[in-house]
Amino acid sequence: MRAYIIKRLLLVIPTVFVVTVIVFFLIRLIPGDAVDIMSQRLLTAGGGIDVAAAKEMIRHHLGLDVPILHQYGRWIGVVAQANGSFSGLFQGDLGVSLWRPTSVLEEIALRWPVTLELGVMGLIIGQLIALPIGIYSALRQDTWGDYIGRSFAIFCIAVPTFWIGTLVIVFPAIWWGYMPPIIFIPFFEDPIGNLKMFIVPATILGAAMAGGSMRMTRTMMLEVLRQDYIRTAWAKGLKERVVILRHALKNALIPVVTLVGLFVPVMIGGAVIVETIFNLPGMGALIVHATTYRDYPILSGTVLVFGLGMVIINLTVDLTYAYLDPRVRYR
Repeated sequence: MRAYIIKRLLLVIPTVFVVTVIVFFLIRLIPGDAVDIMSQRLLTAGGGIDVAAAKEMIRHHLGLDVPILHQYGRWIGVVAQANGSFSGLFQGDLGVSLWRPTSVLEEIALRWPVTLELGVMGLIIGQLIALPIGIYSALRQDTWGDYIGRSFAIFCIAVPTFWIGTLVIVFPAIWWGYMPPIIFIPFFEDPIGNLKMFIVPATILGAAMAGGSMRMTRTMMLEVLRQDYIRTAWAKGLKERVVILRHALKNALIPVVTLVGLFVPVMIGGAVIVETIFNLPGMGALIVHATTYRDYPILSGTVLVFGLGMVIINLTVDLTYAYLDPRVRYR
């Protein structure tokens, strides 16, 4: 397994390089840039300014007046900055926001705990919903409980998070005069208030991931329950709880773990929407703000961090196979 881990870690290097290229150049394809927005604000403020000259000055100040390949070289740290120094990704520096004098790493350090808490809570809640229903549906195949469970899974898959989030905000406020807390409460200041704020958005995010896990859990449990060793366990007179938890569930969870790893992009995309709806100051909300104002360093750095997180999580999922199934061998 050690050789396998080393190979996968070495594979991270070209993967990250490809991610940096995709992130940097695709973001520049968004129509408009920060210079247009800044110059428009200056024009709105009045004062008889020369817009063309102002744009050139802003573009030079932000370092956007050089070819895009030159900008990429500066960003990753292989081309010197305007002041002659080398500062970029290879030096552990993701740049500075175009709109305020704060570094990208500082912004990410402030916001990633919010997204991490939302994602972990959503993942836990999603599996707490999916696993019991999926197991029950498999054990009671083609009964009313199975039909209800399968229908609920399809509902979770089909209904978008932004629609449910909007309903949760609007209708309780109209009917009962209640709204979920939308002013962020740090965990260490008020743990109970923090959890109250996160429970609703985390449940919505978890429900979006629960549908696929439910269906996969049911399918794999049905397949495992038909295996010979399960029939042998039943024939020995073991209790249903022992057969399910000790013999069937562990093998049935292997594809489910894979599916959970594939849910990471869904979780990230859902976090962007949910954080915006519930006013959570996480990395999803940061992406929306950076996209709106074309803040390239913030947007590139945030998406890059998400990409690195996905690589690490996929590696963790692969290594989890060895625990769930001793037959798995890594080469």
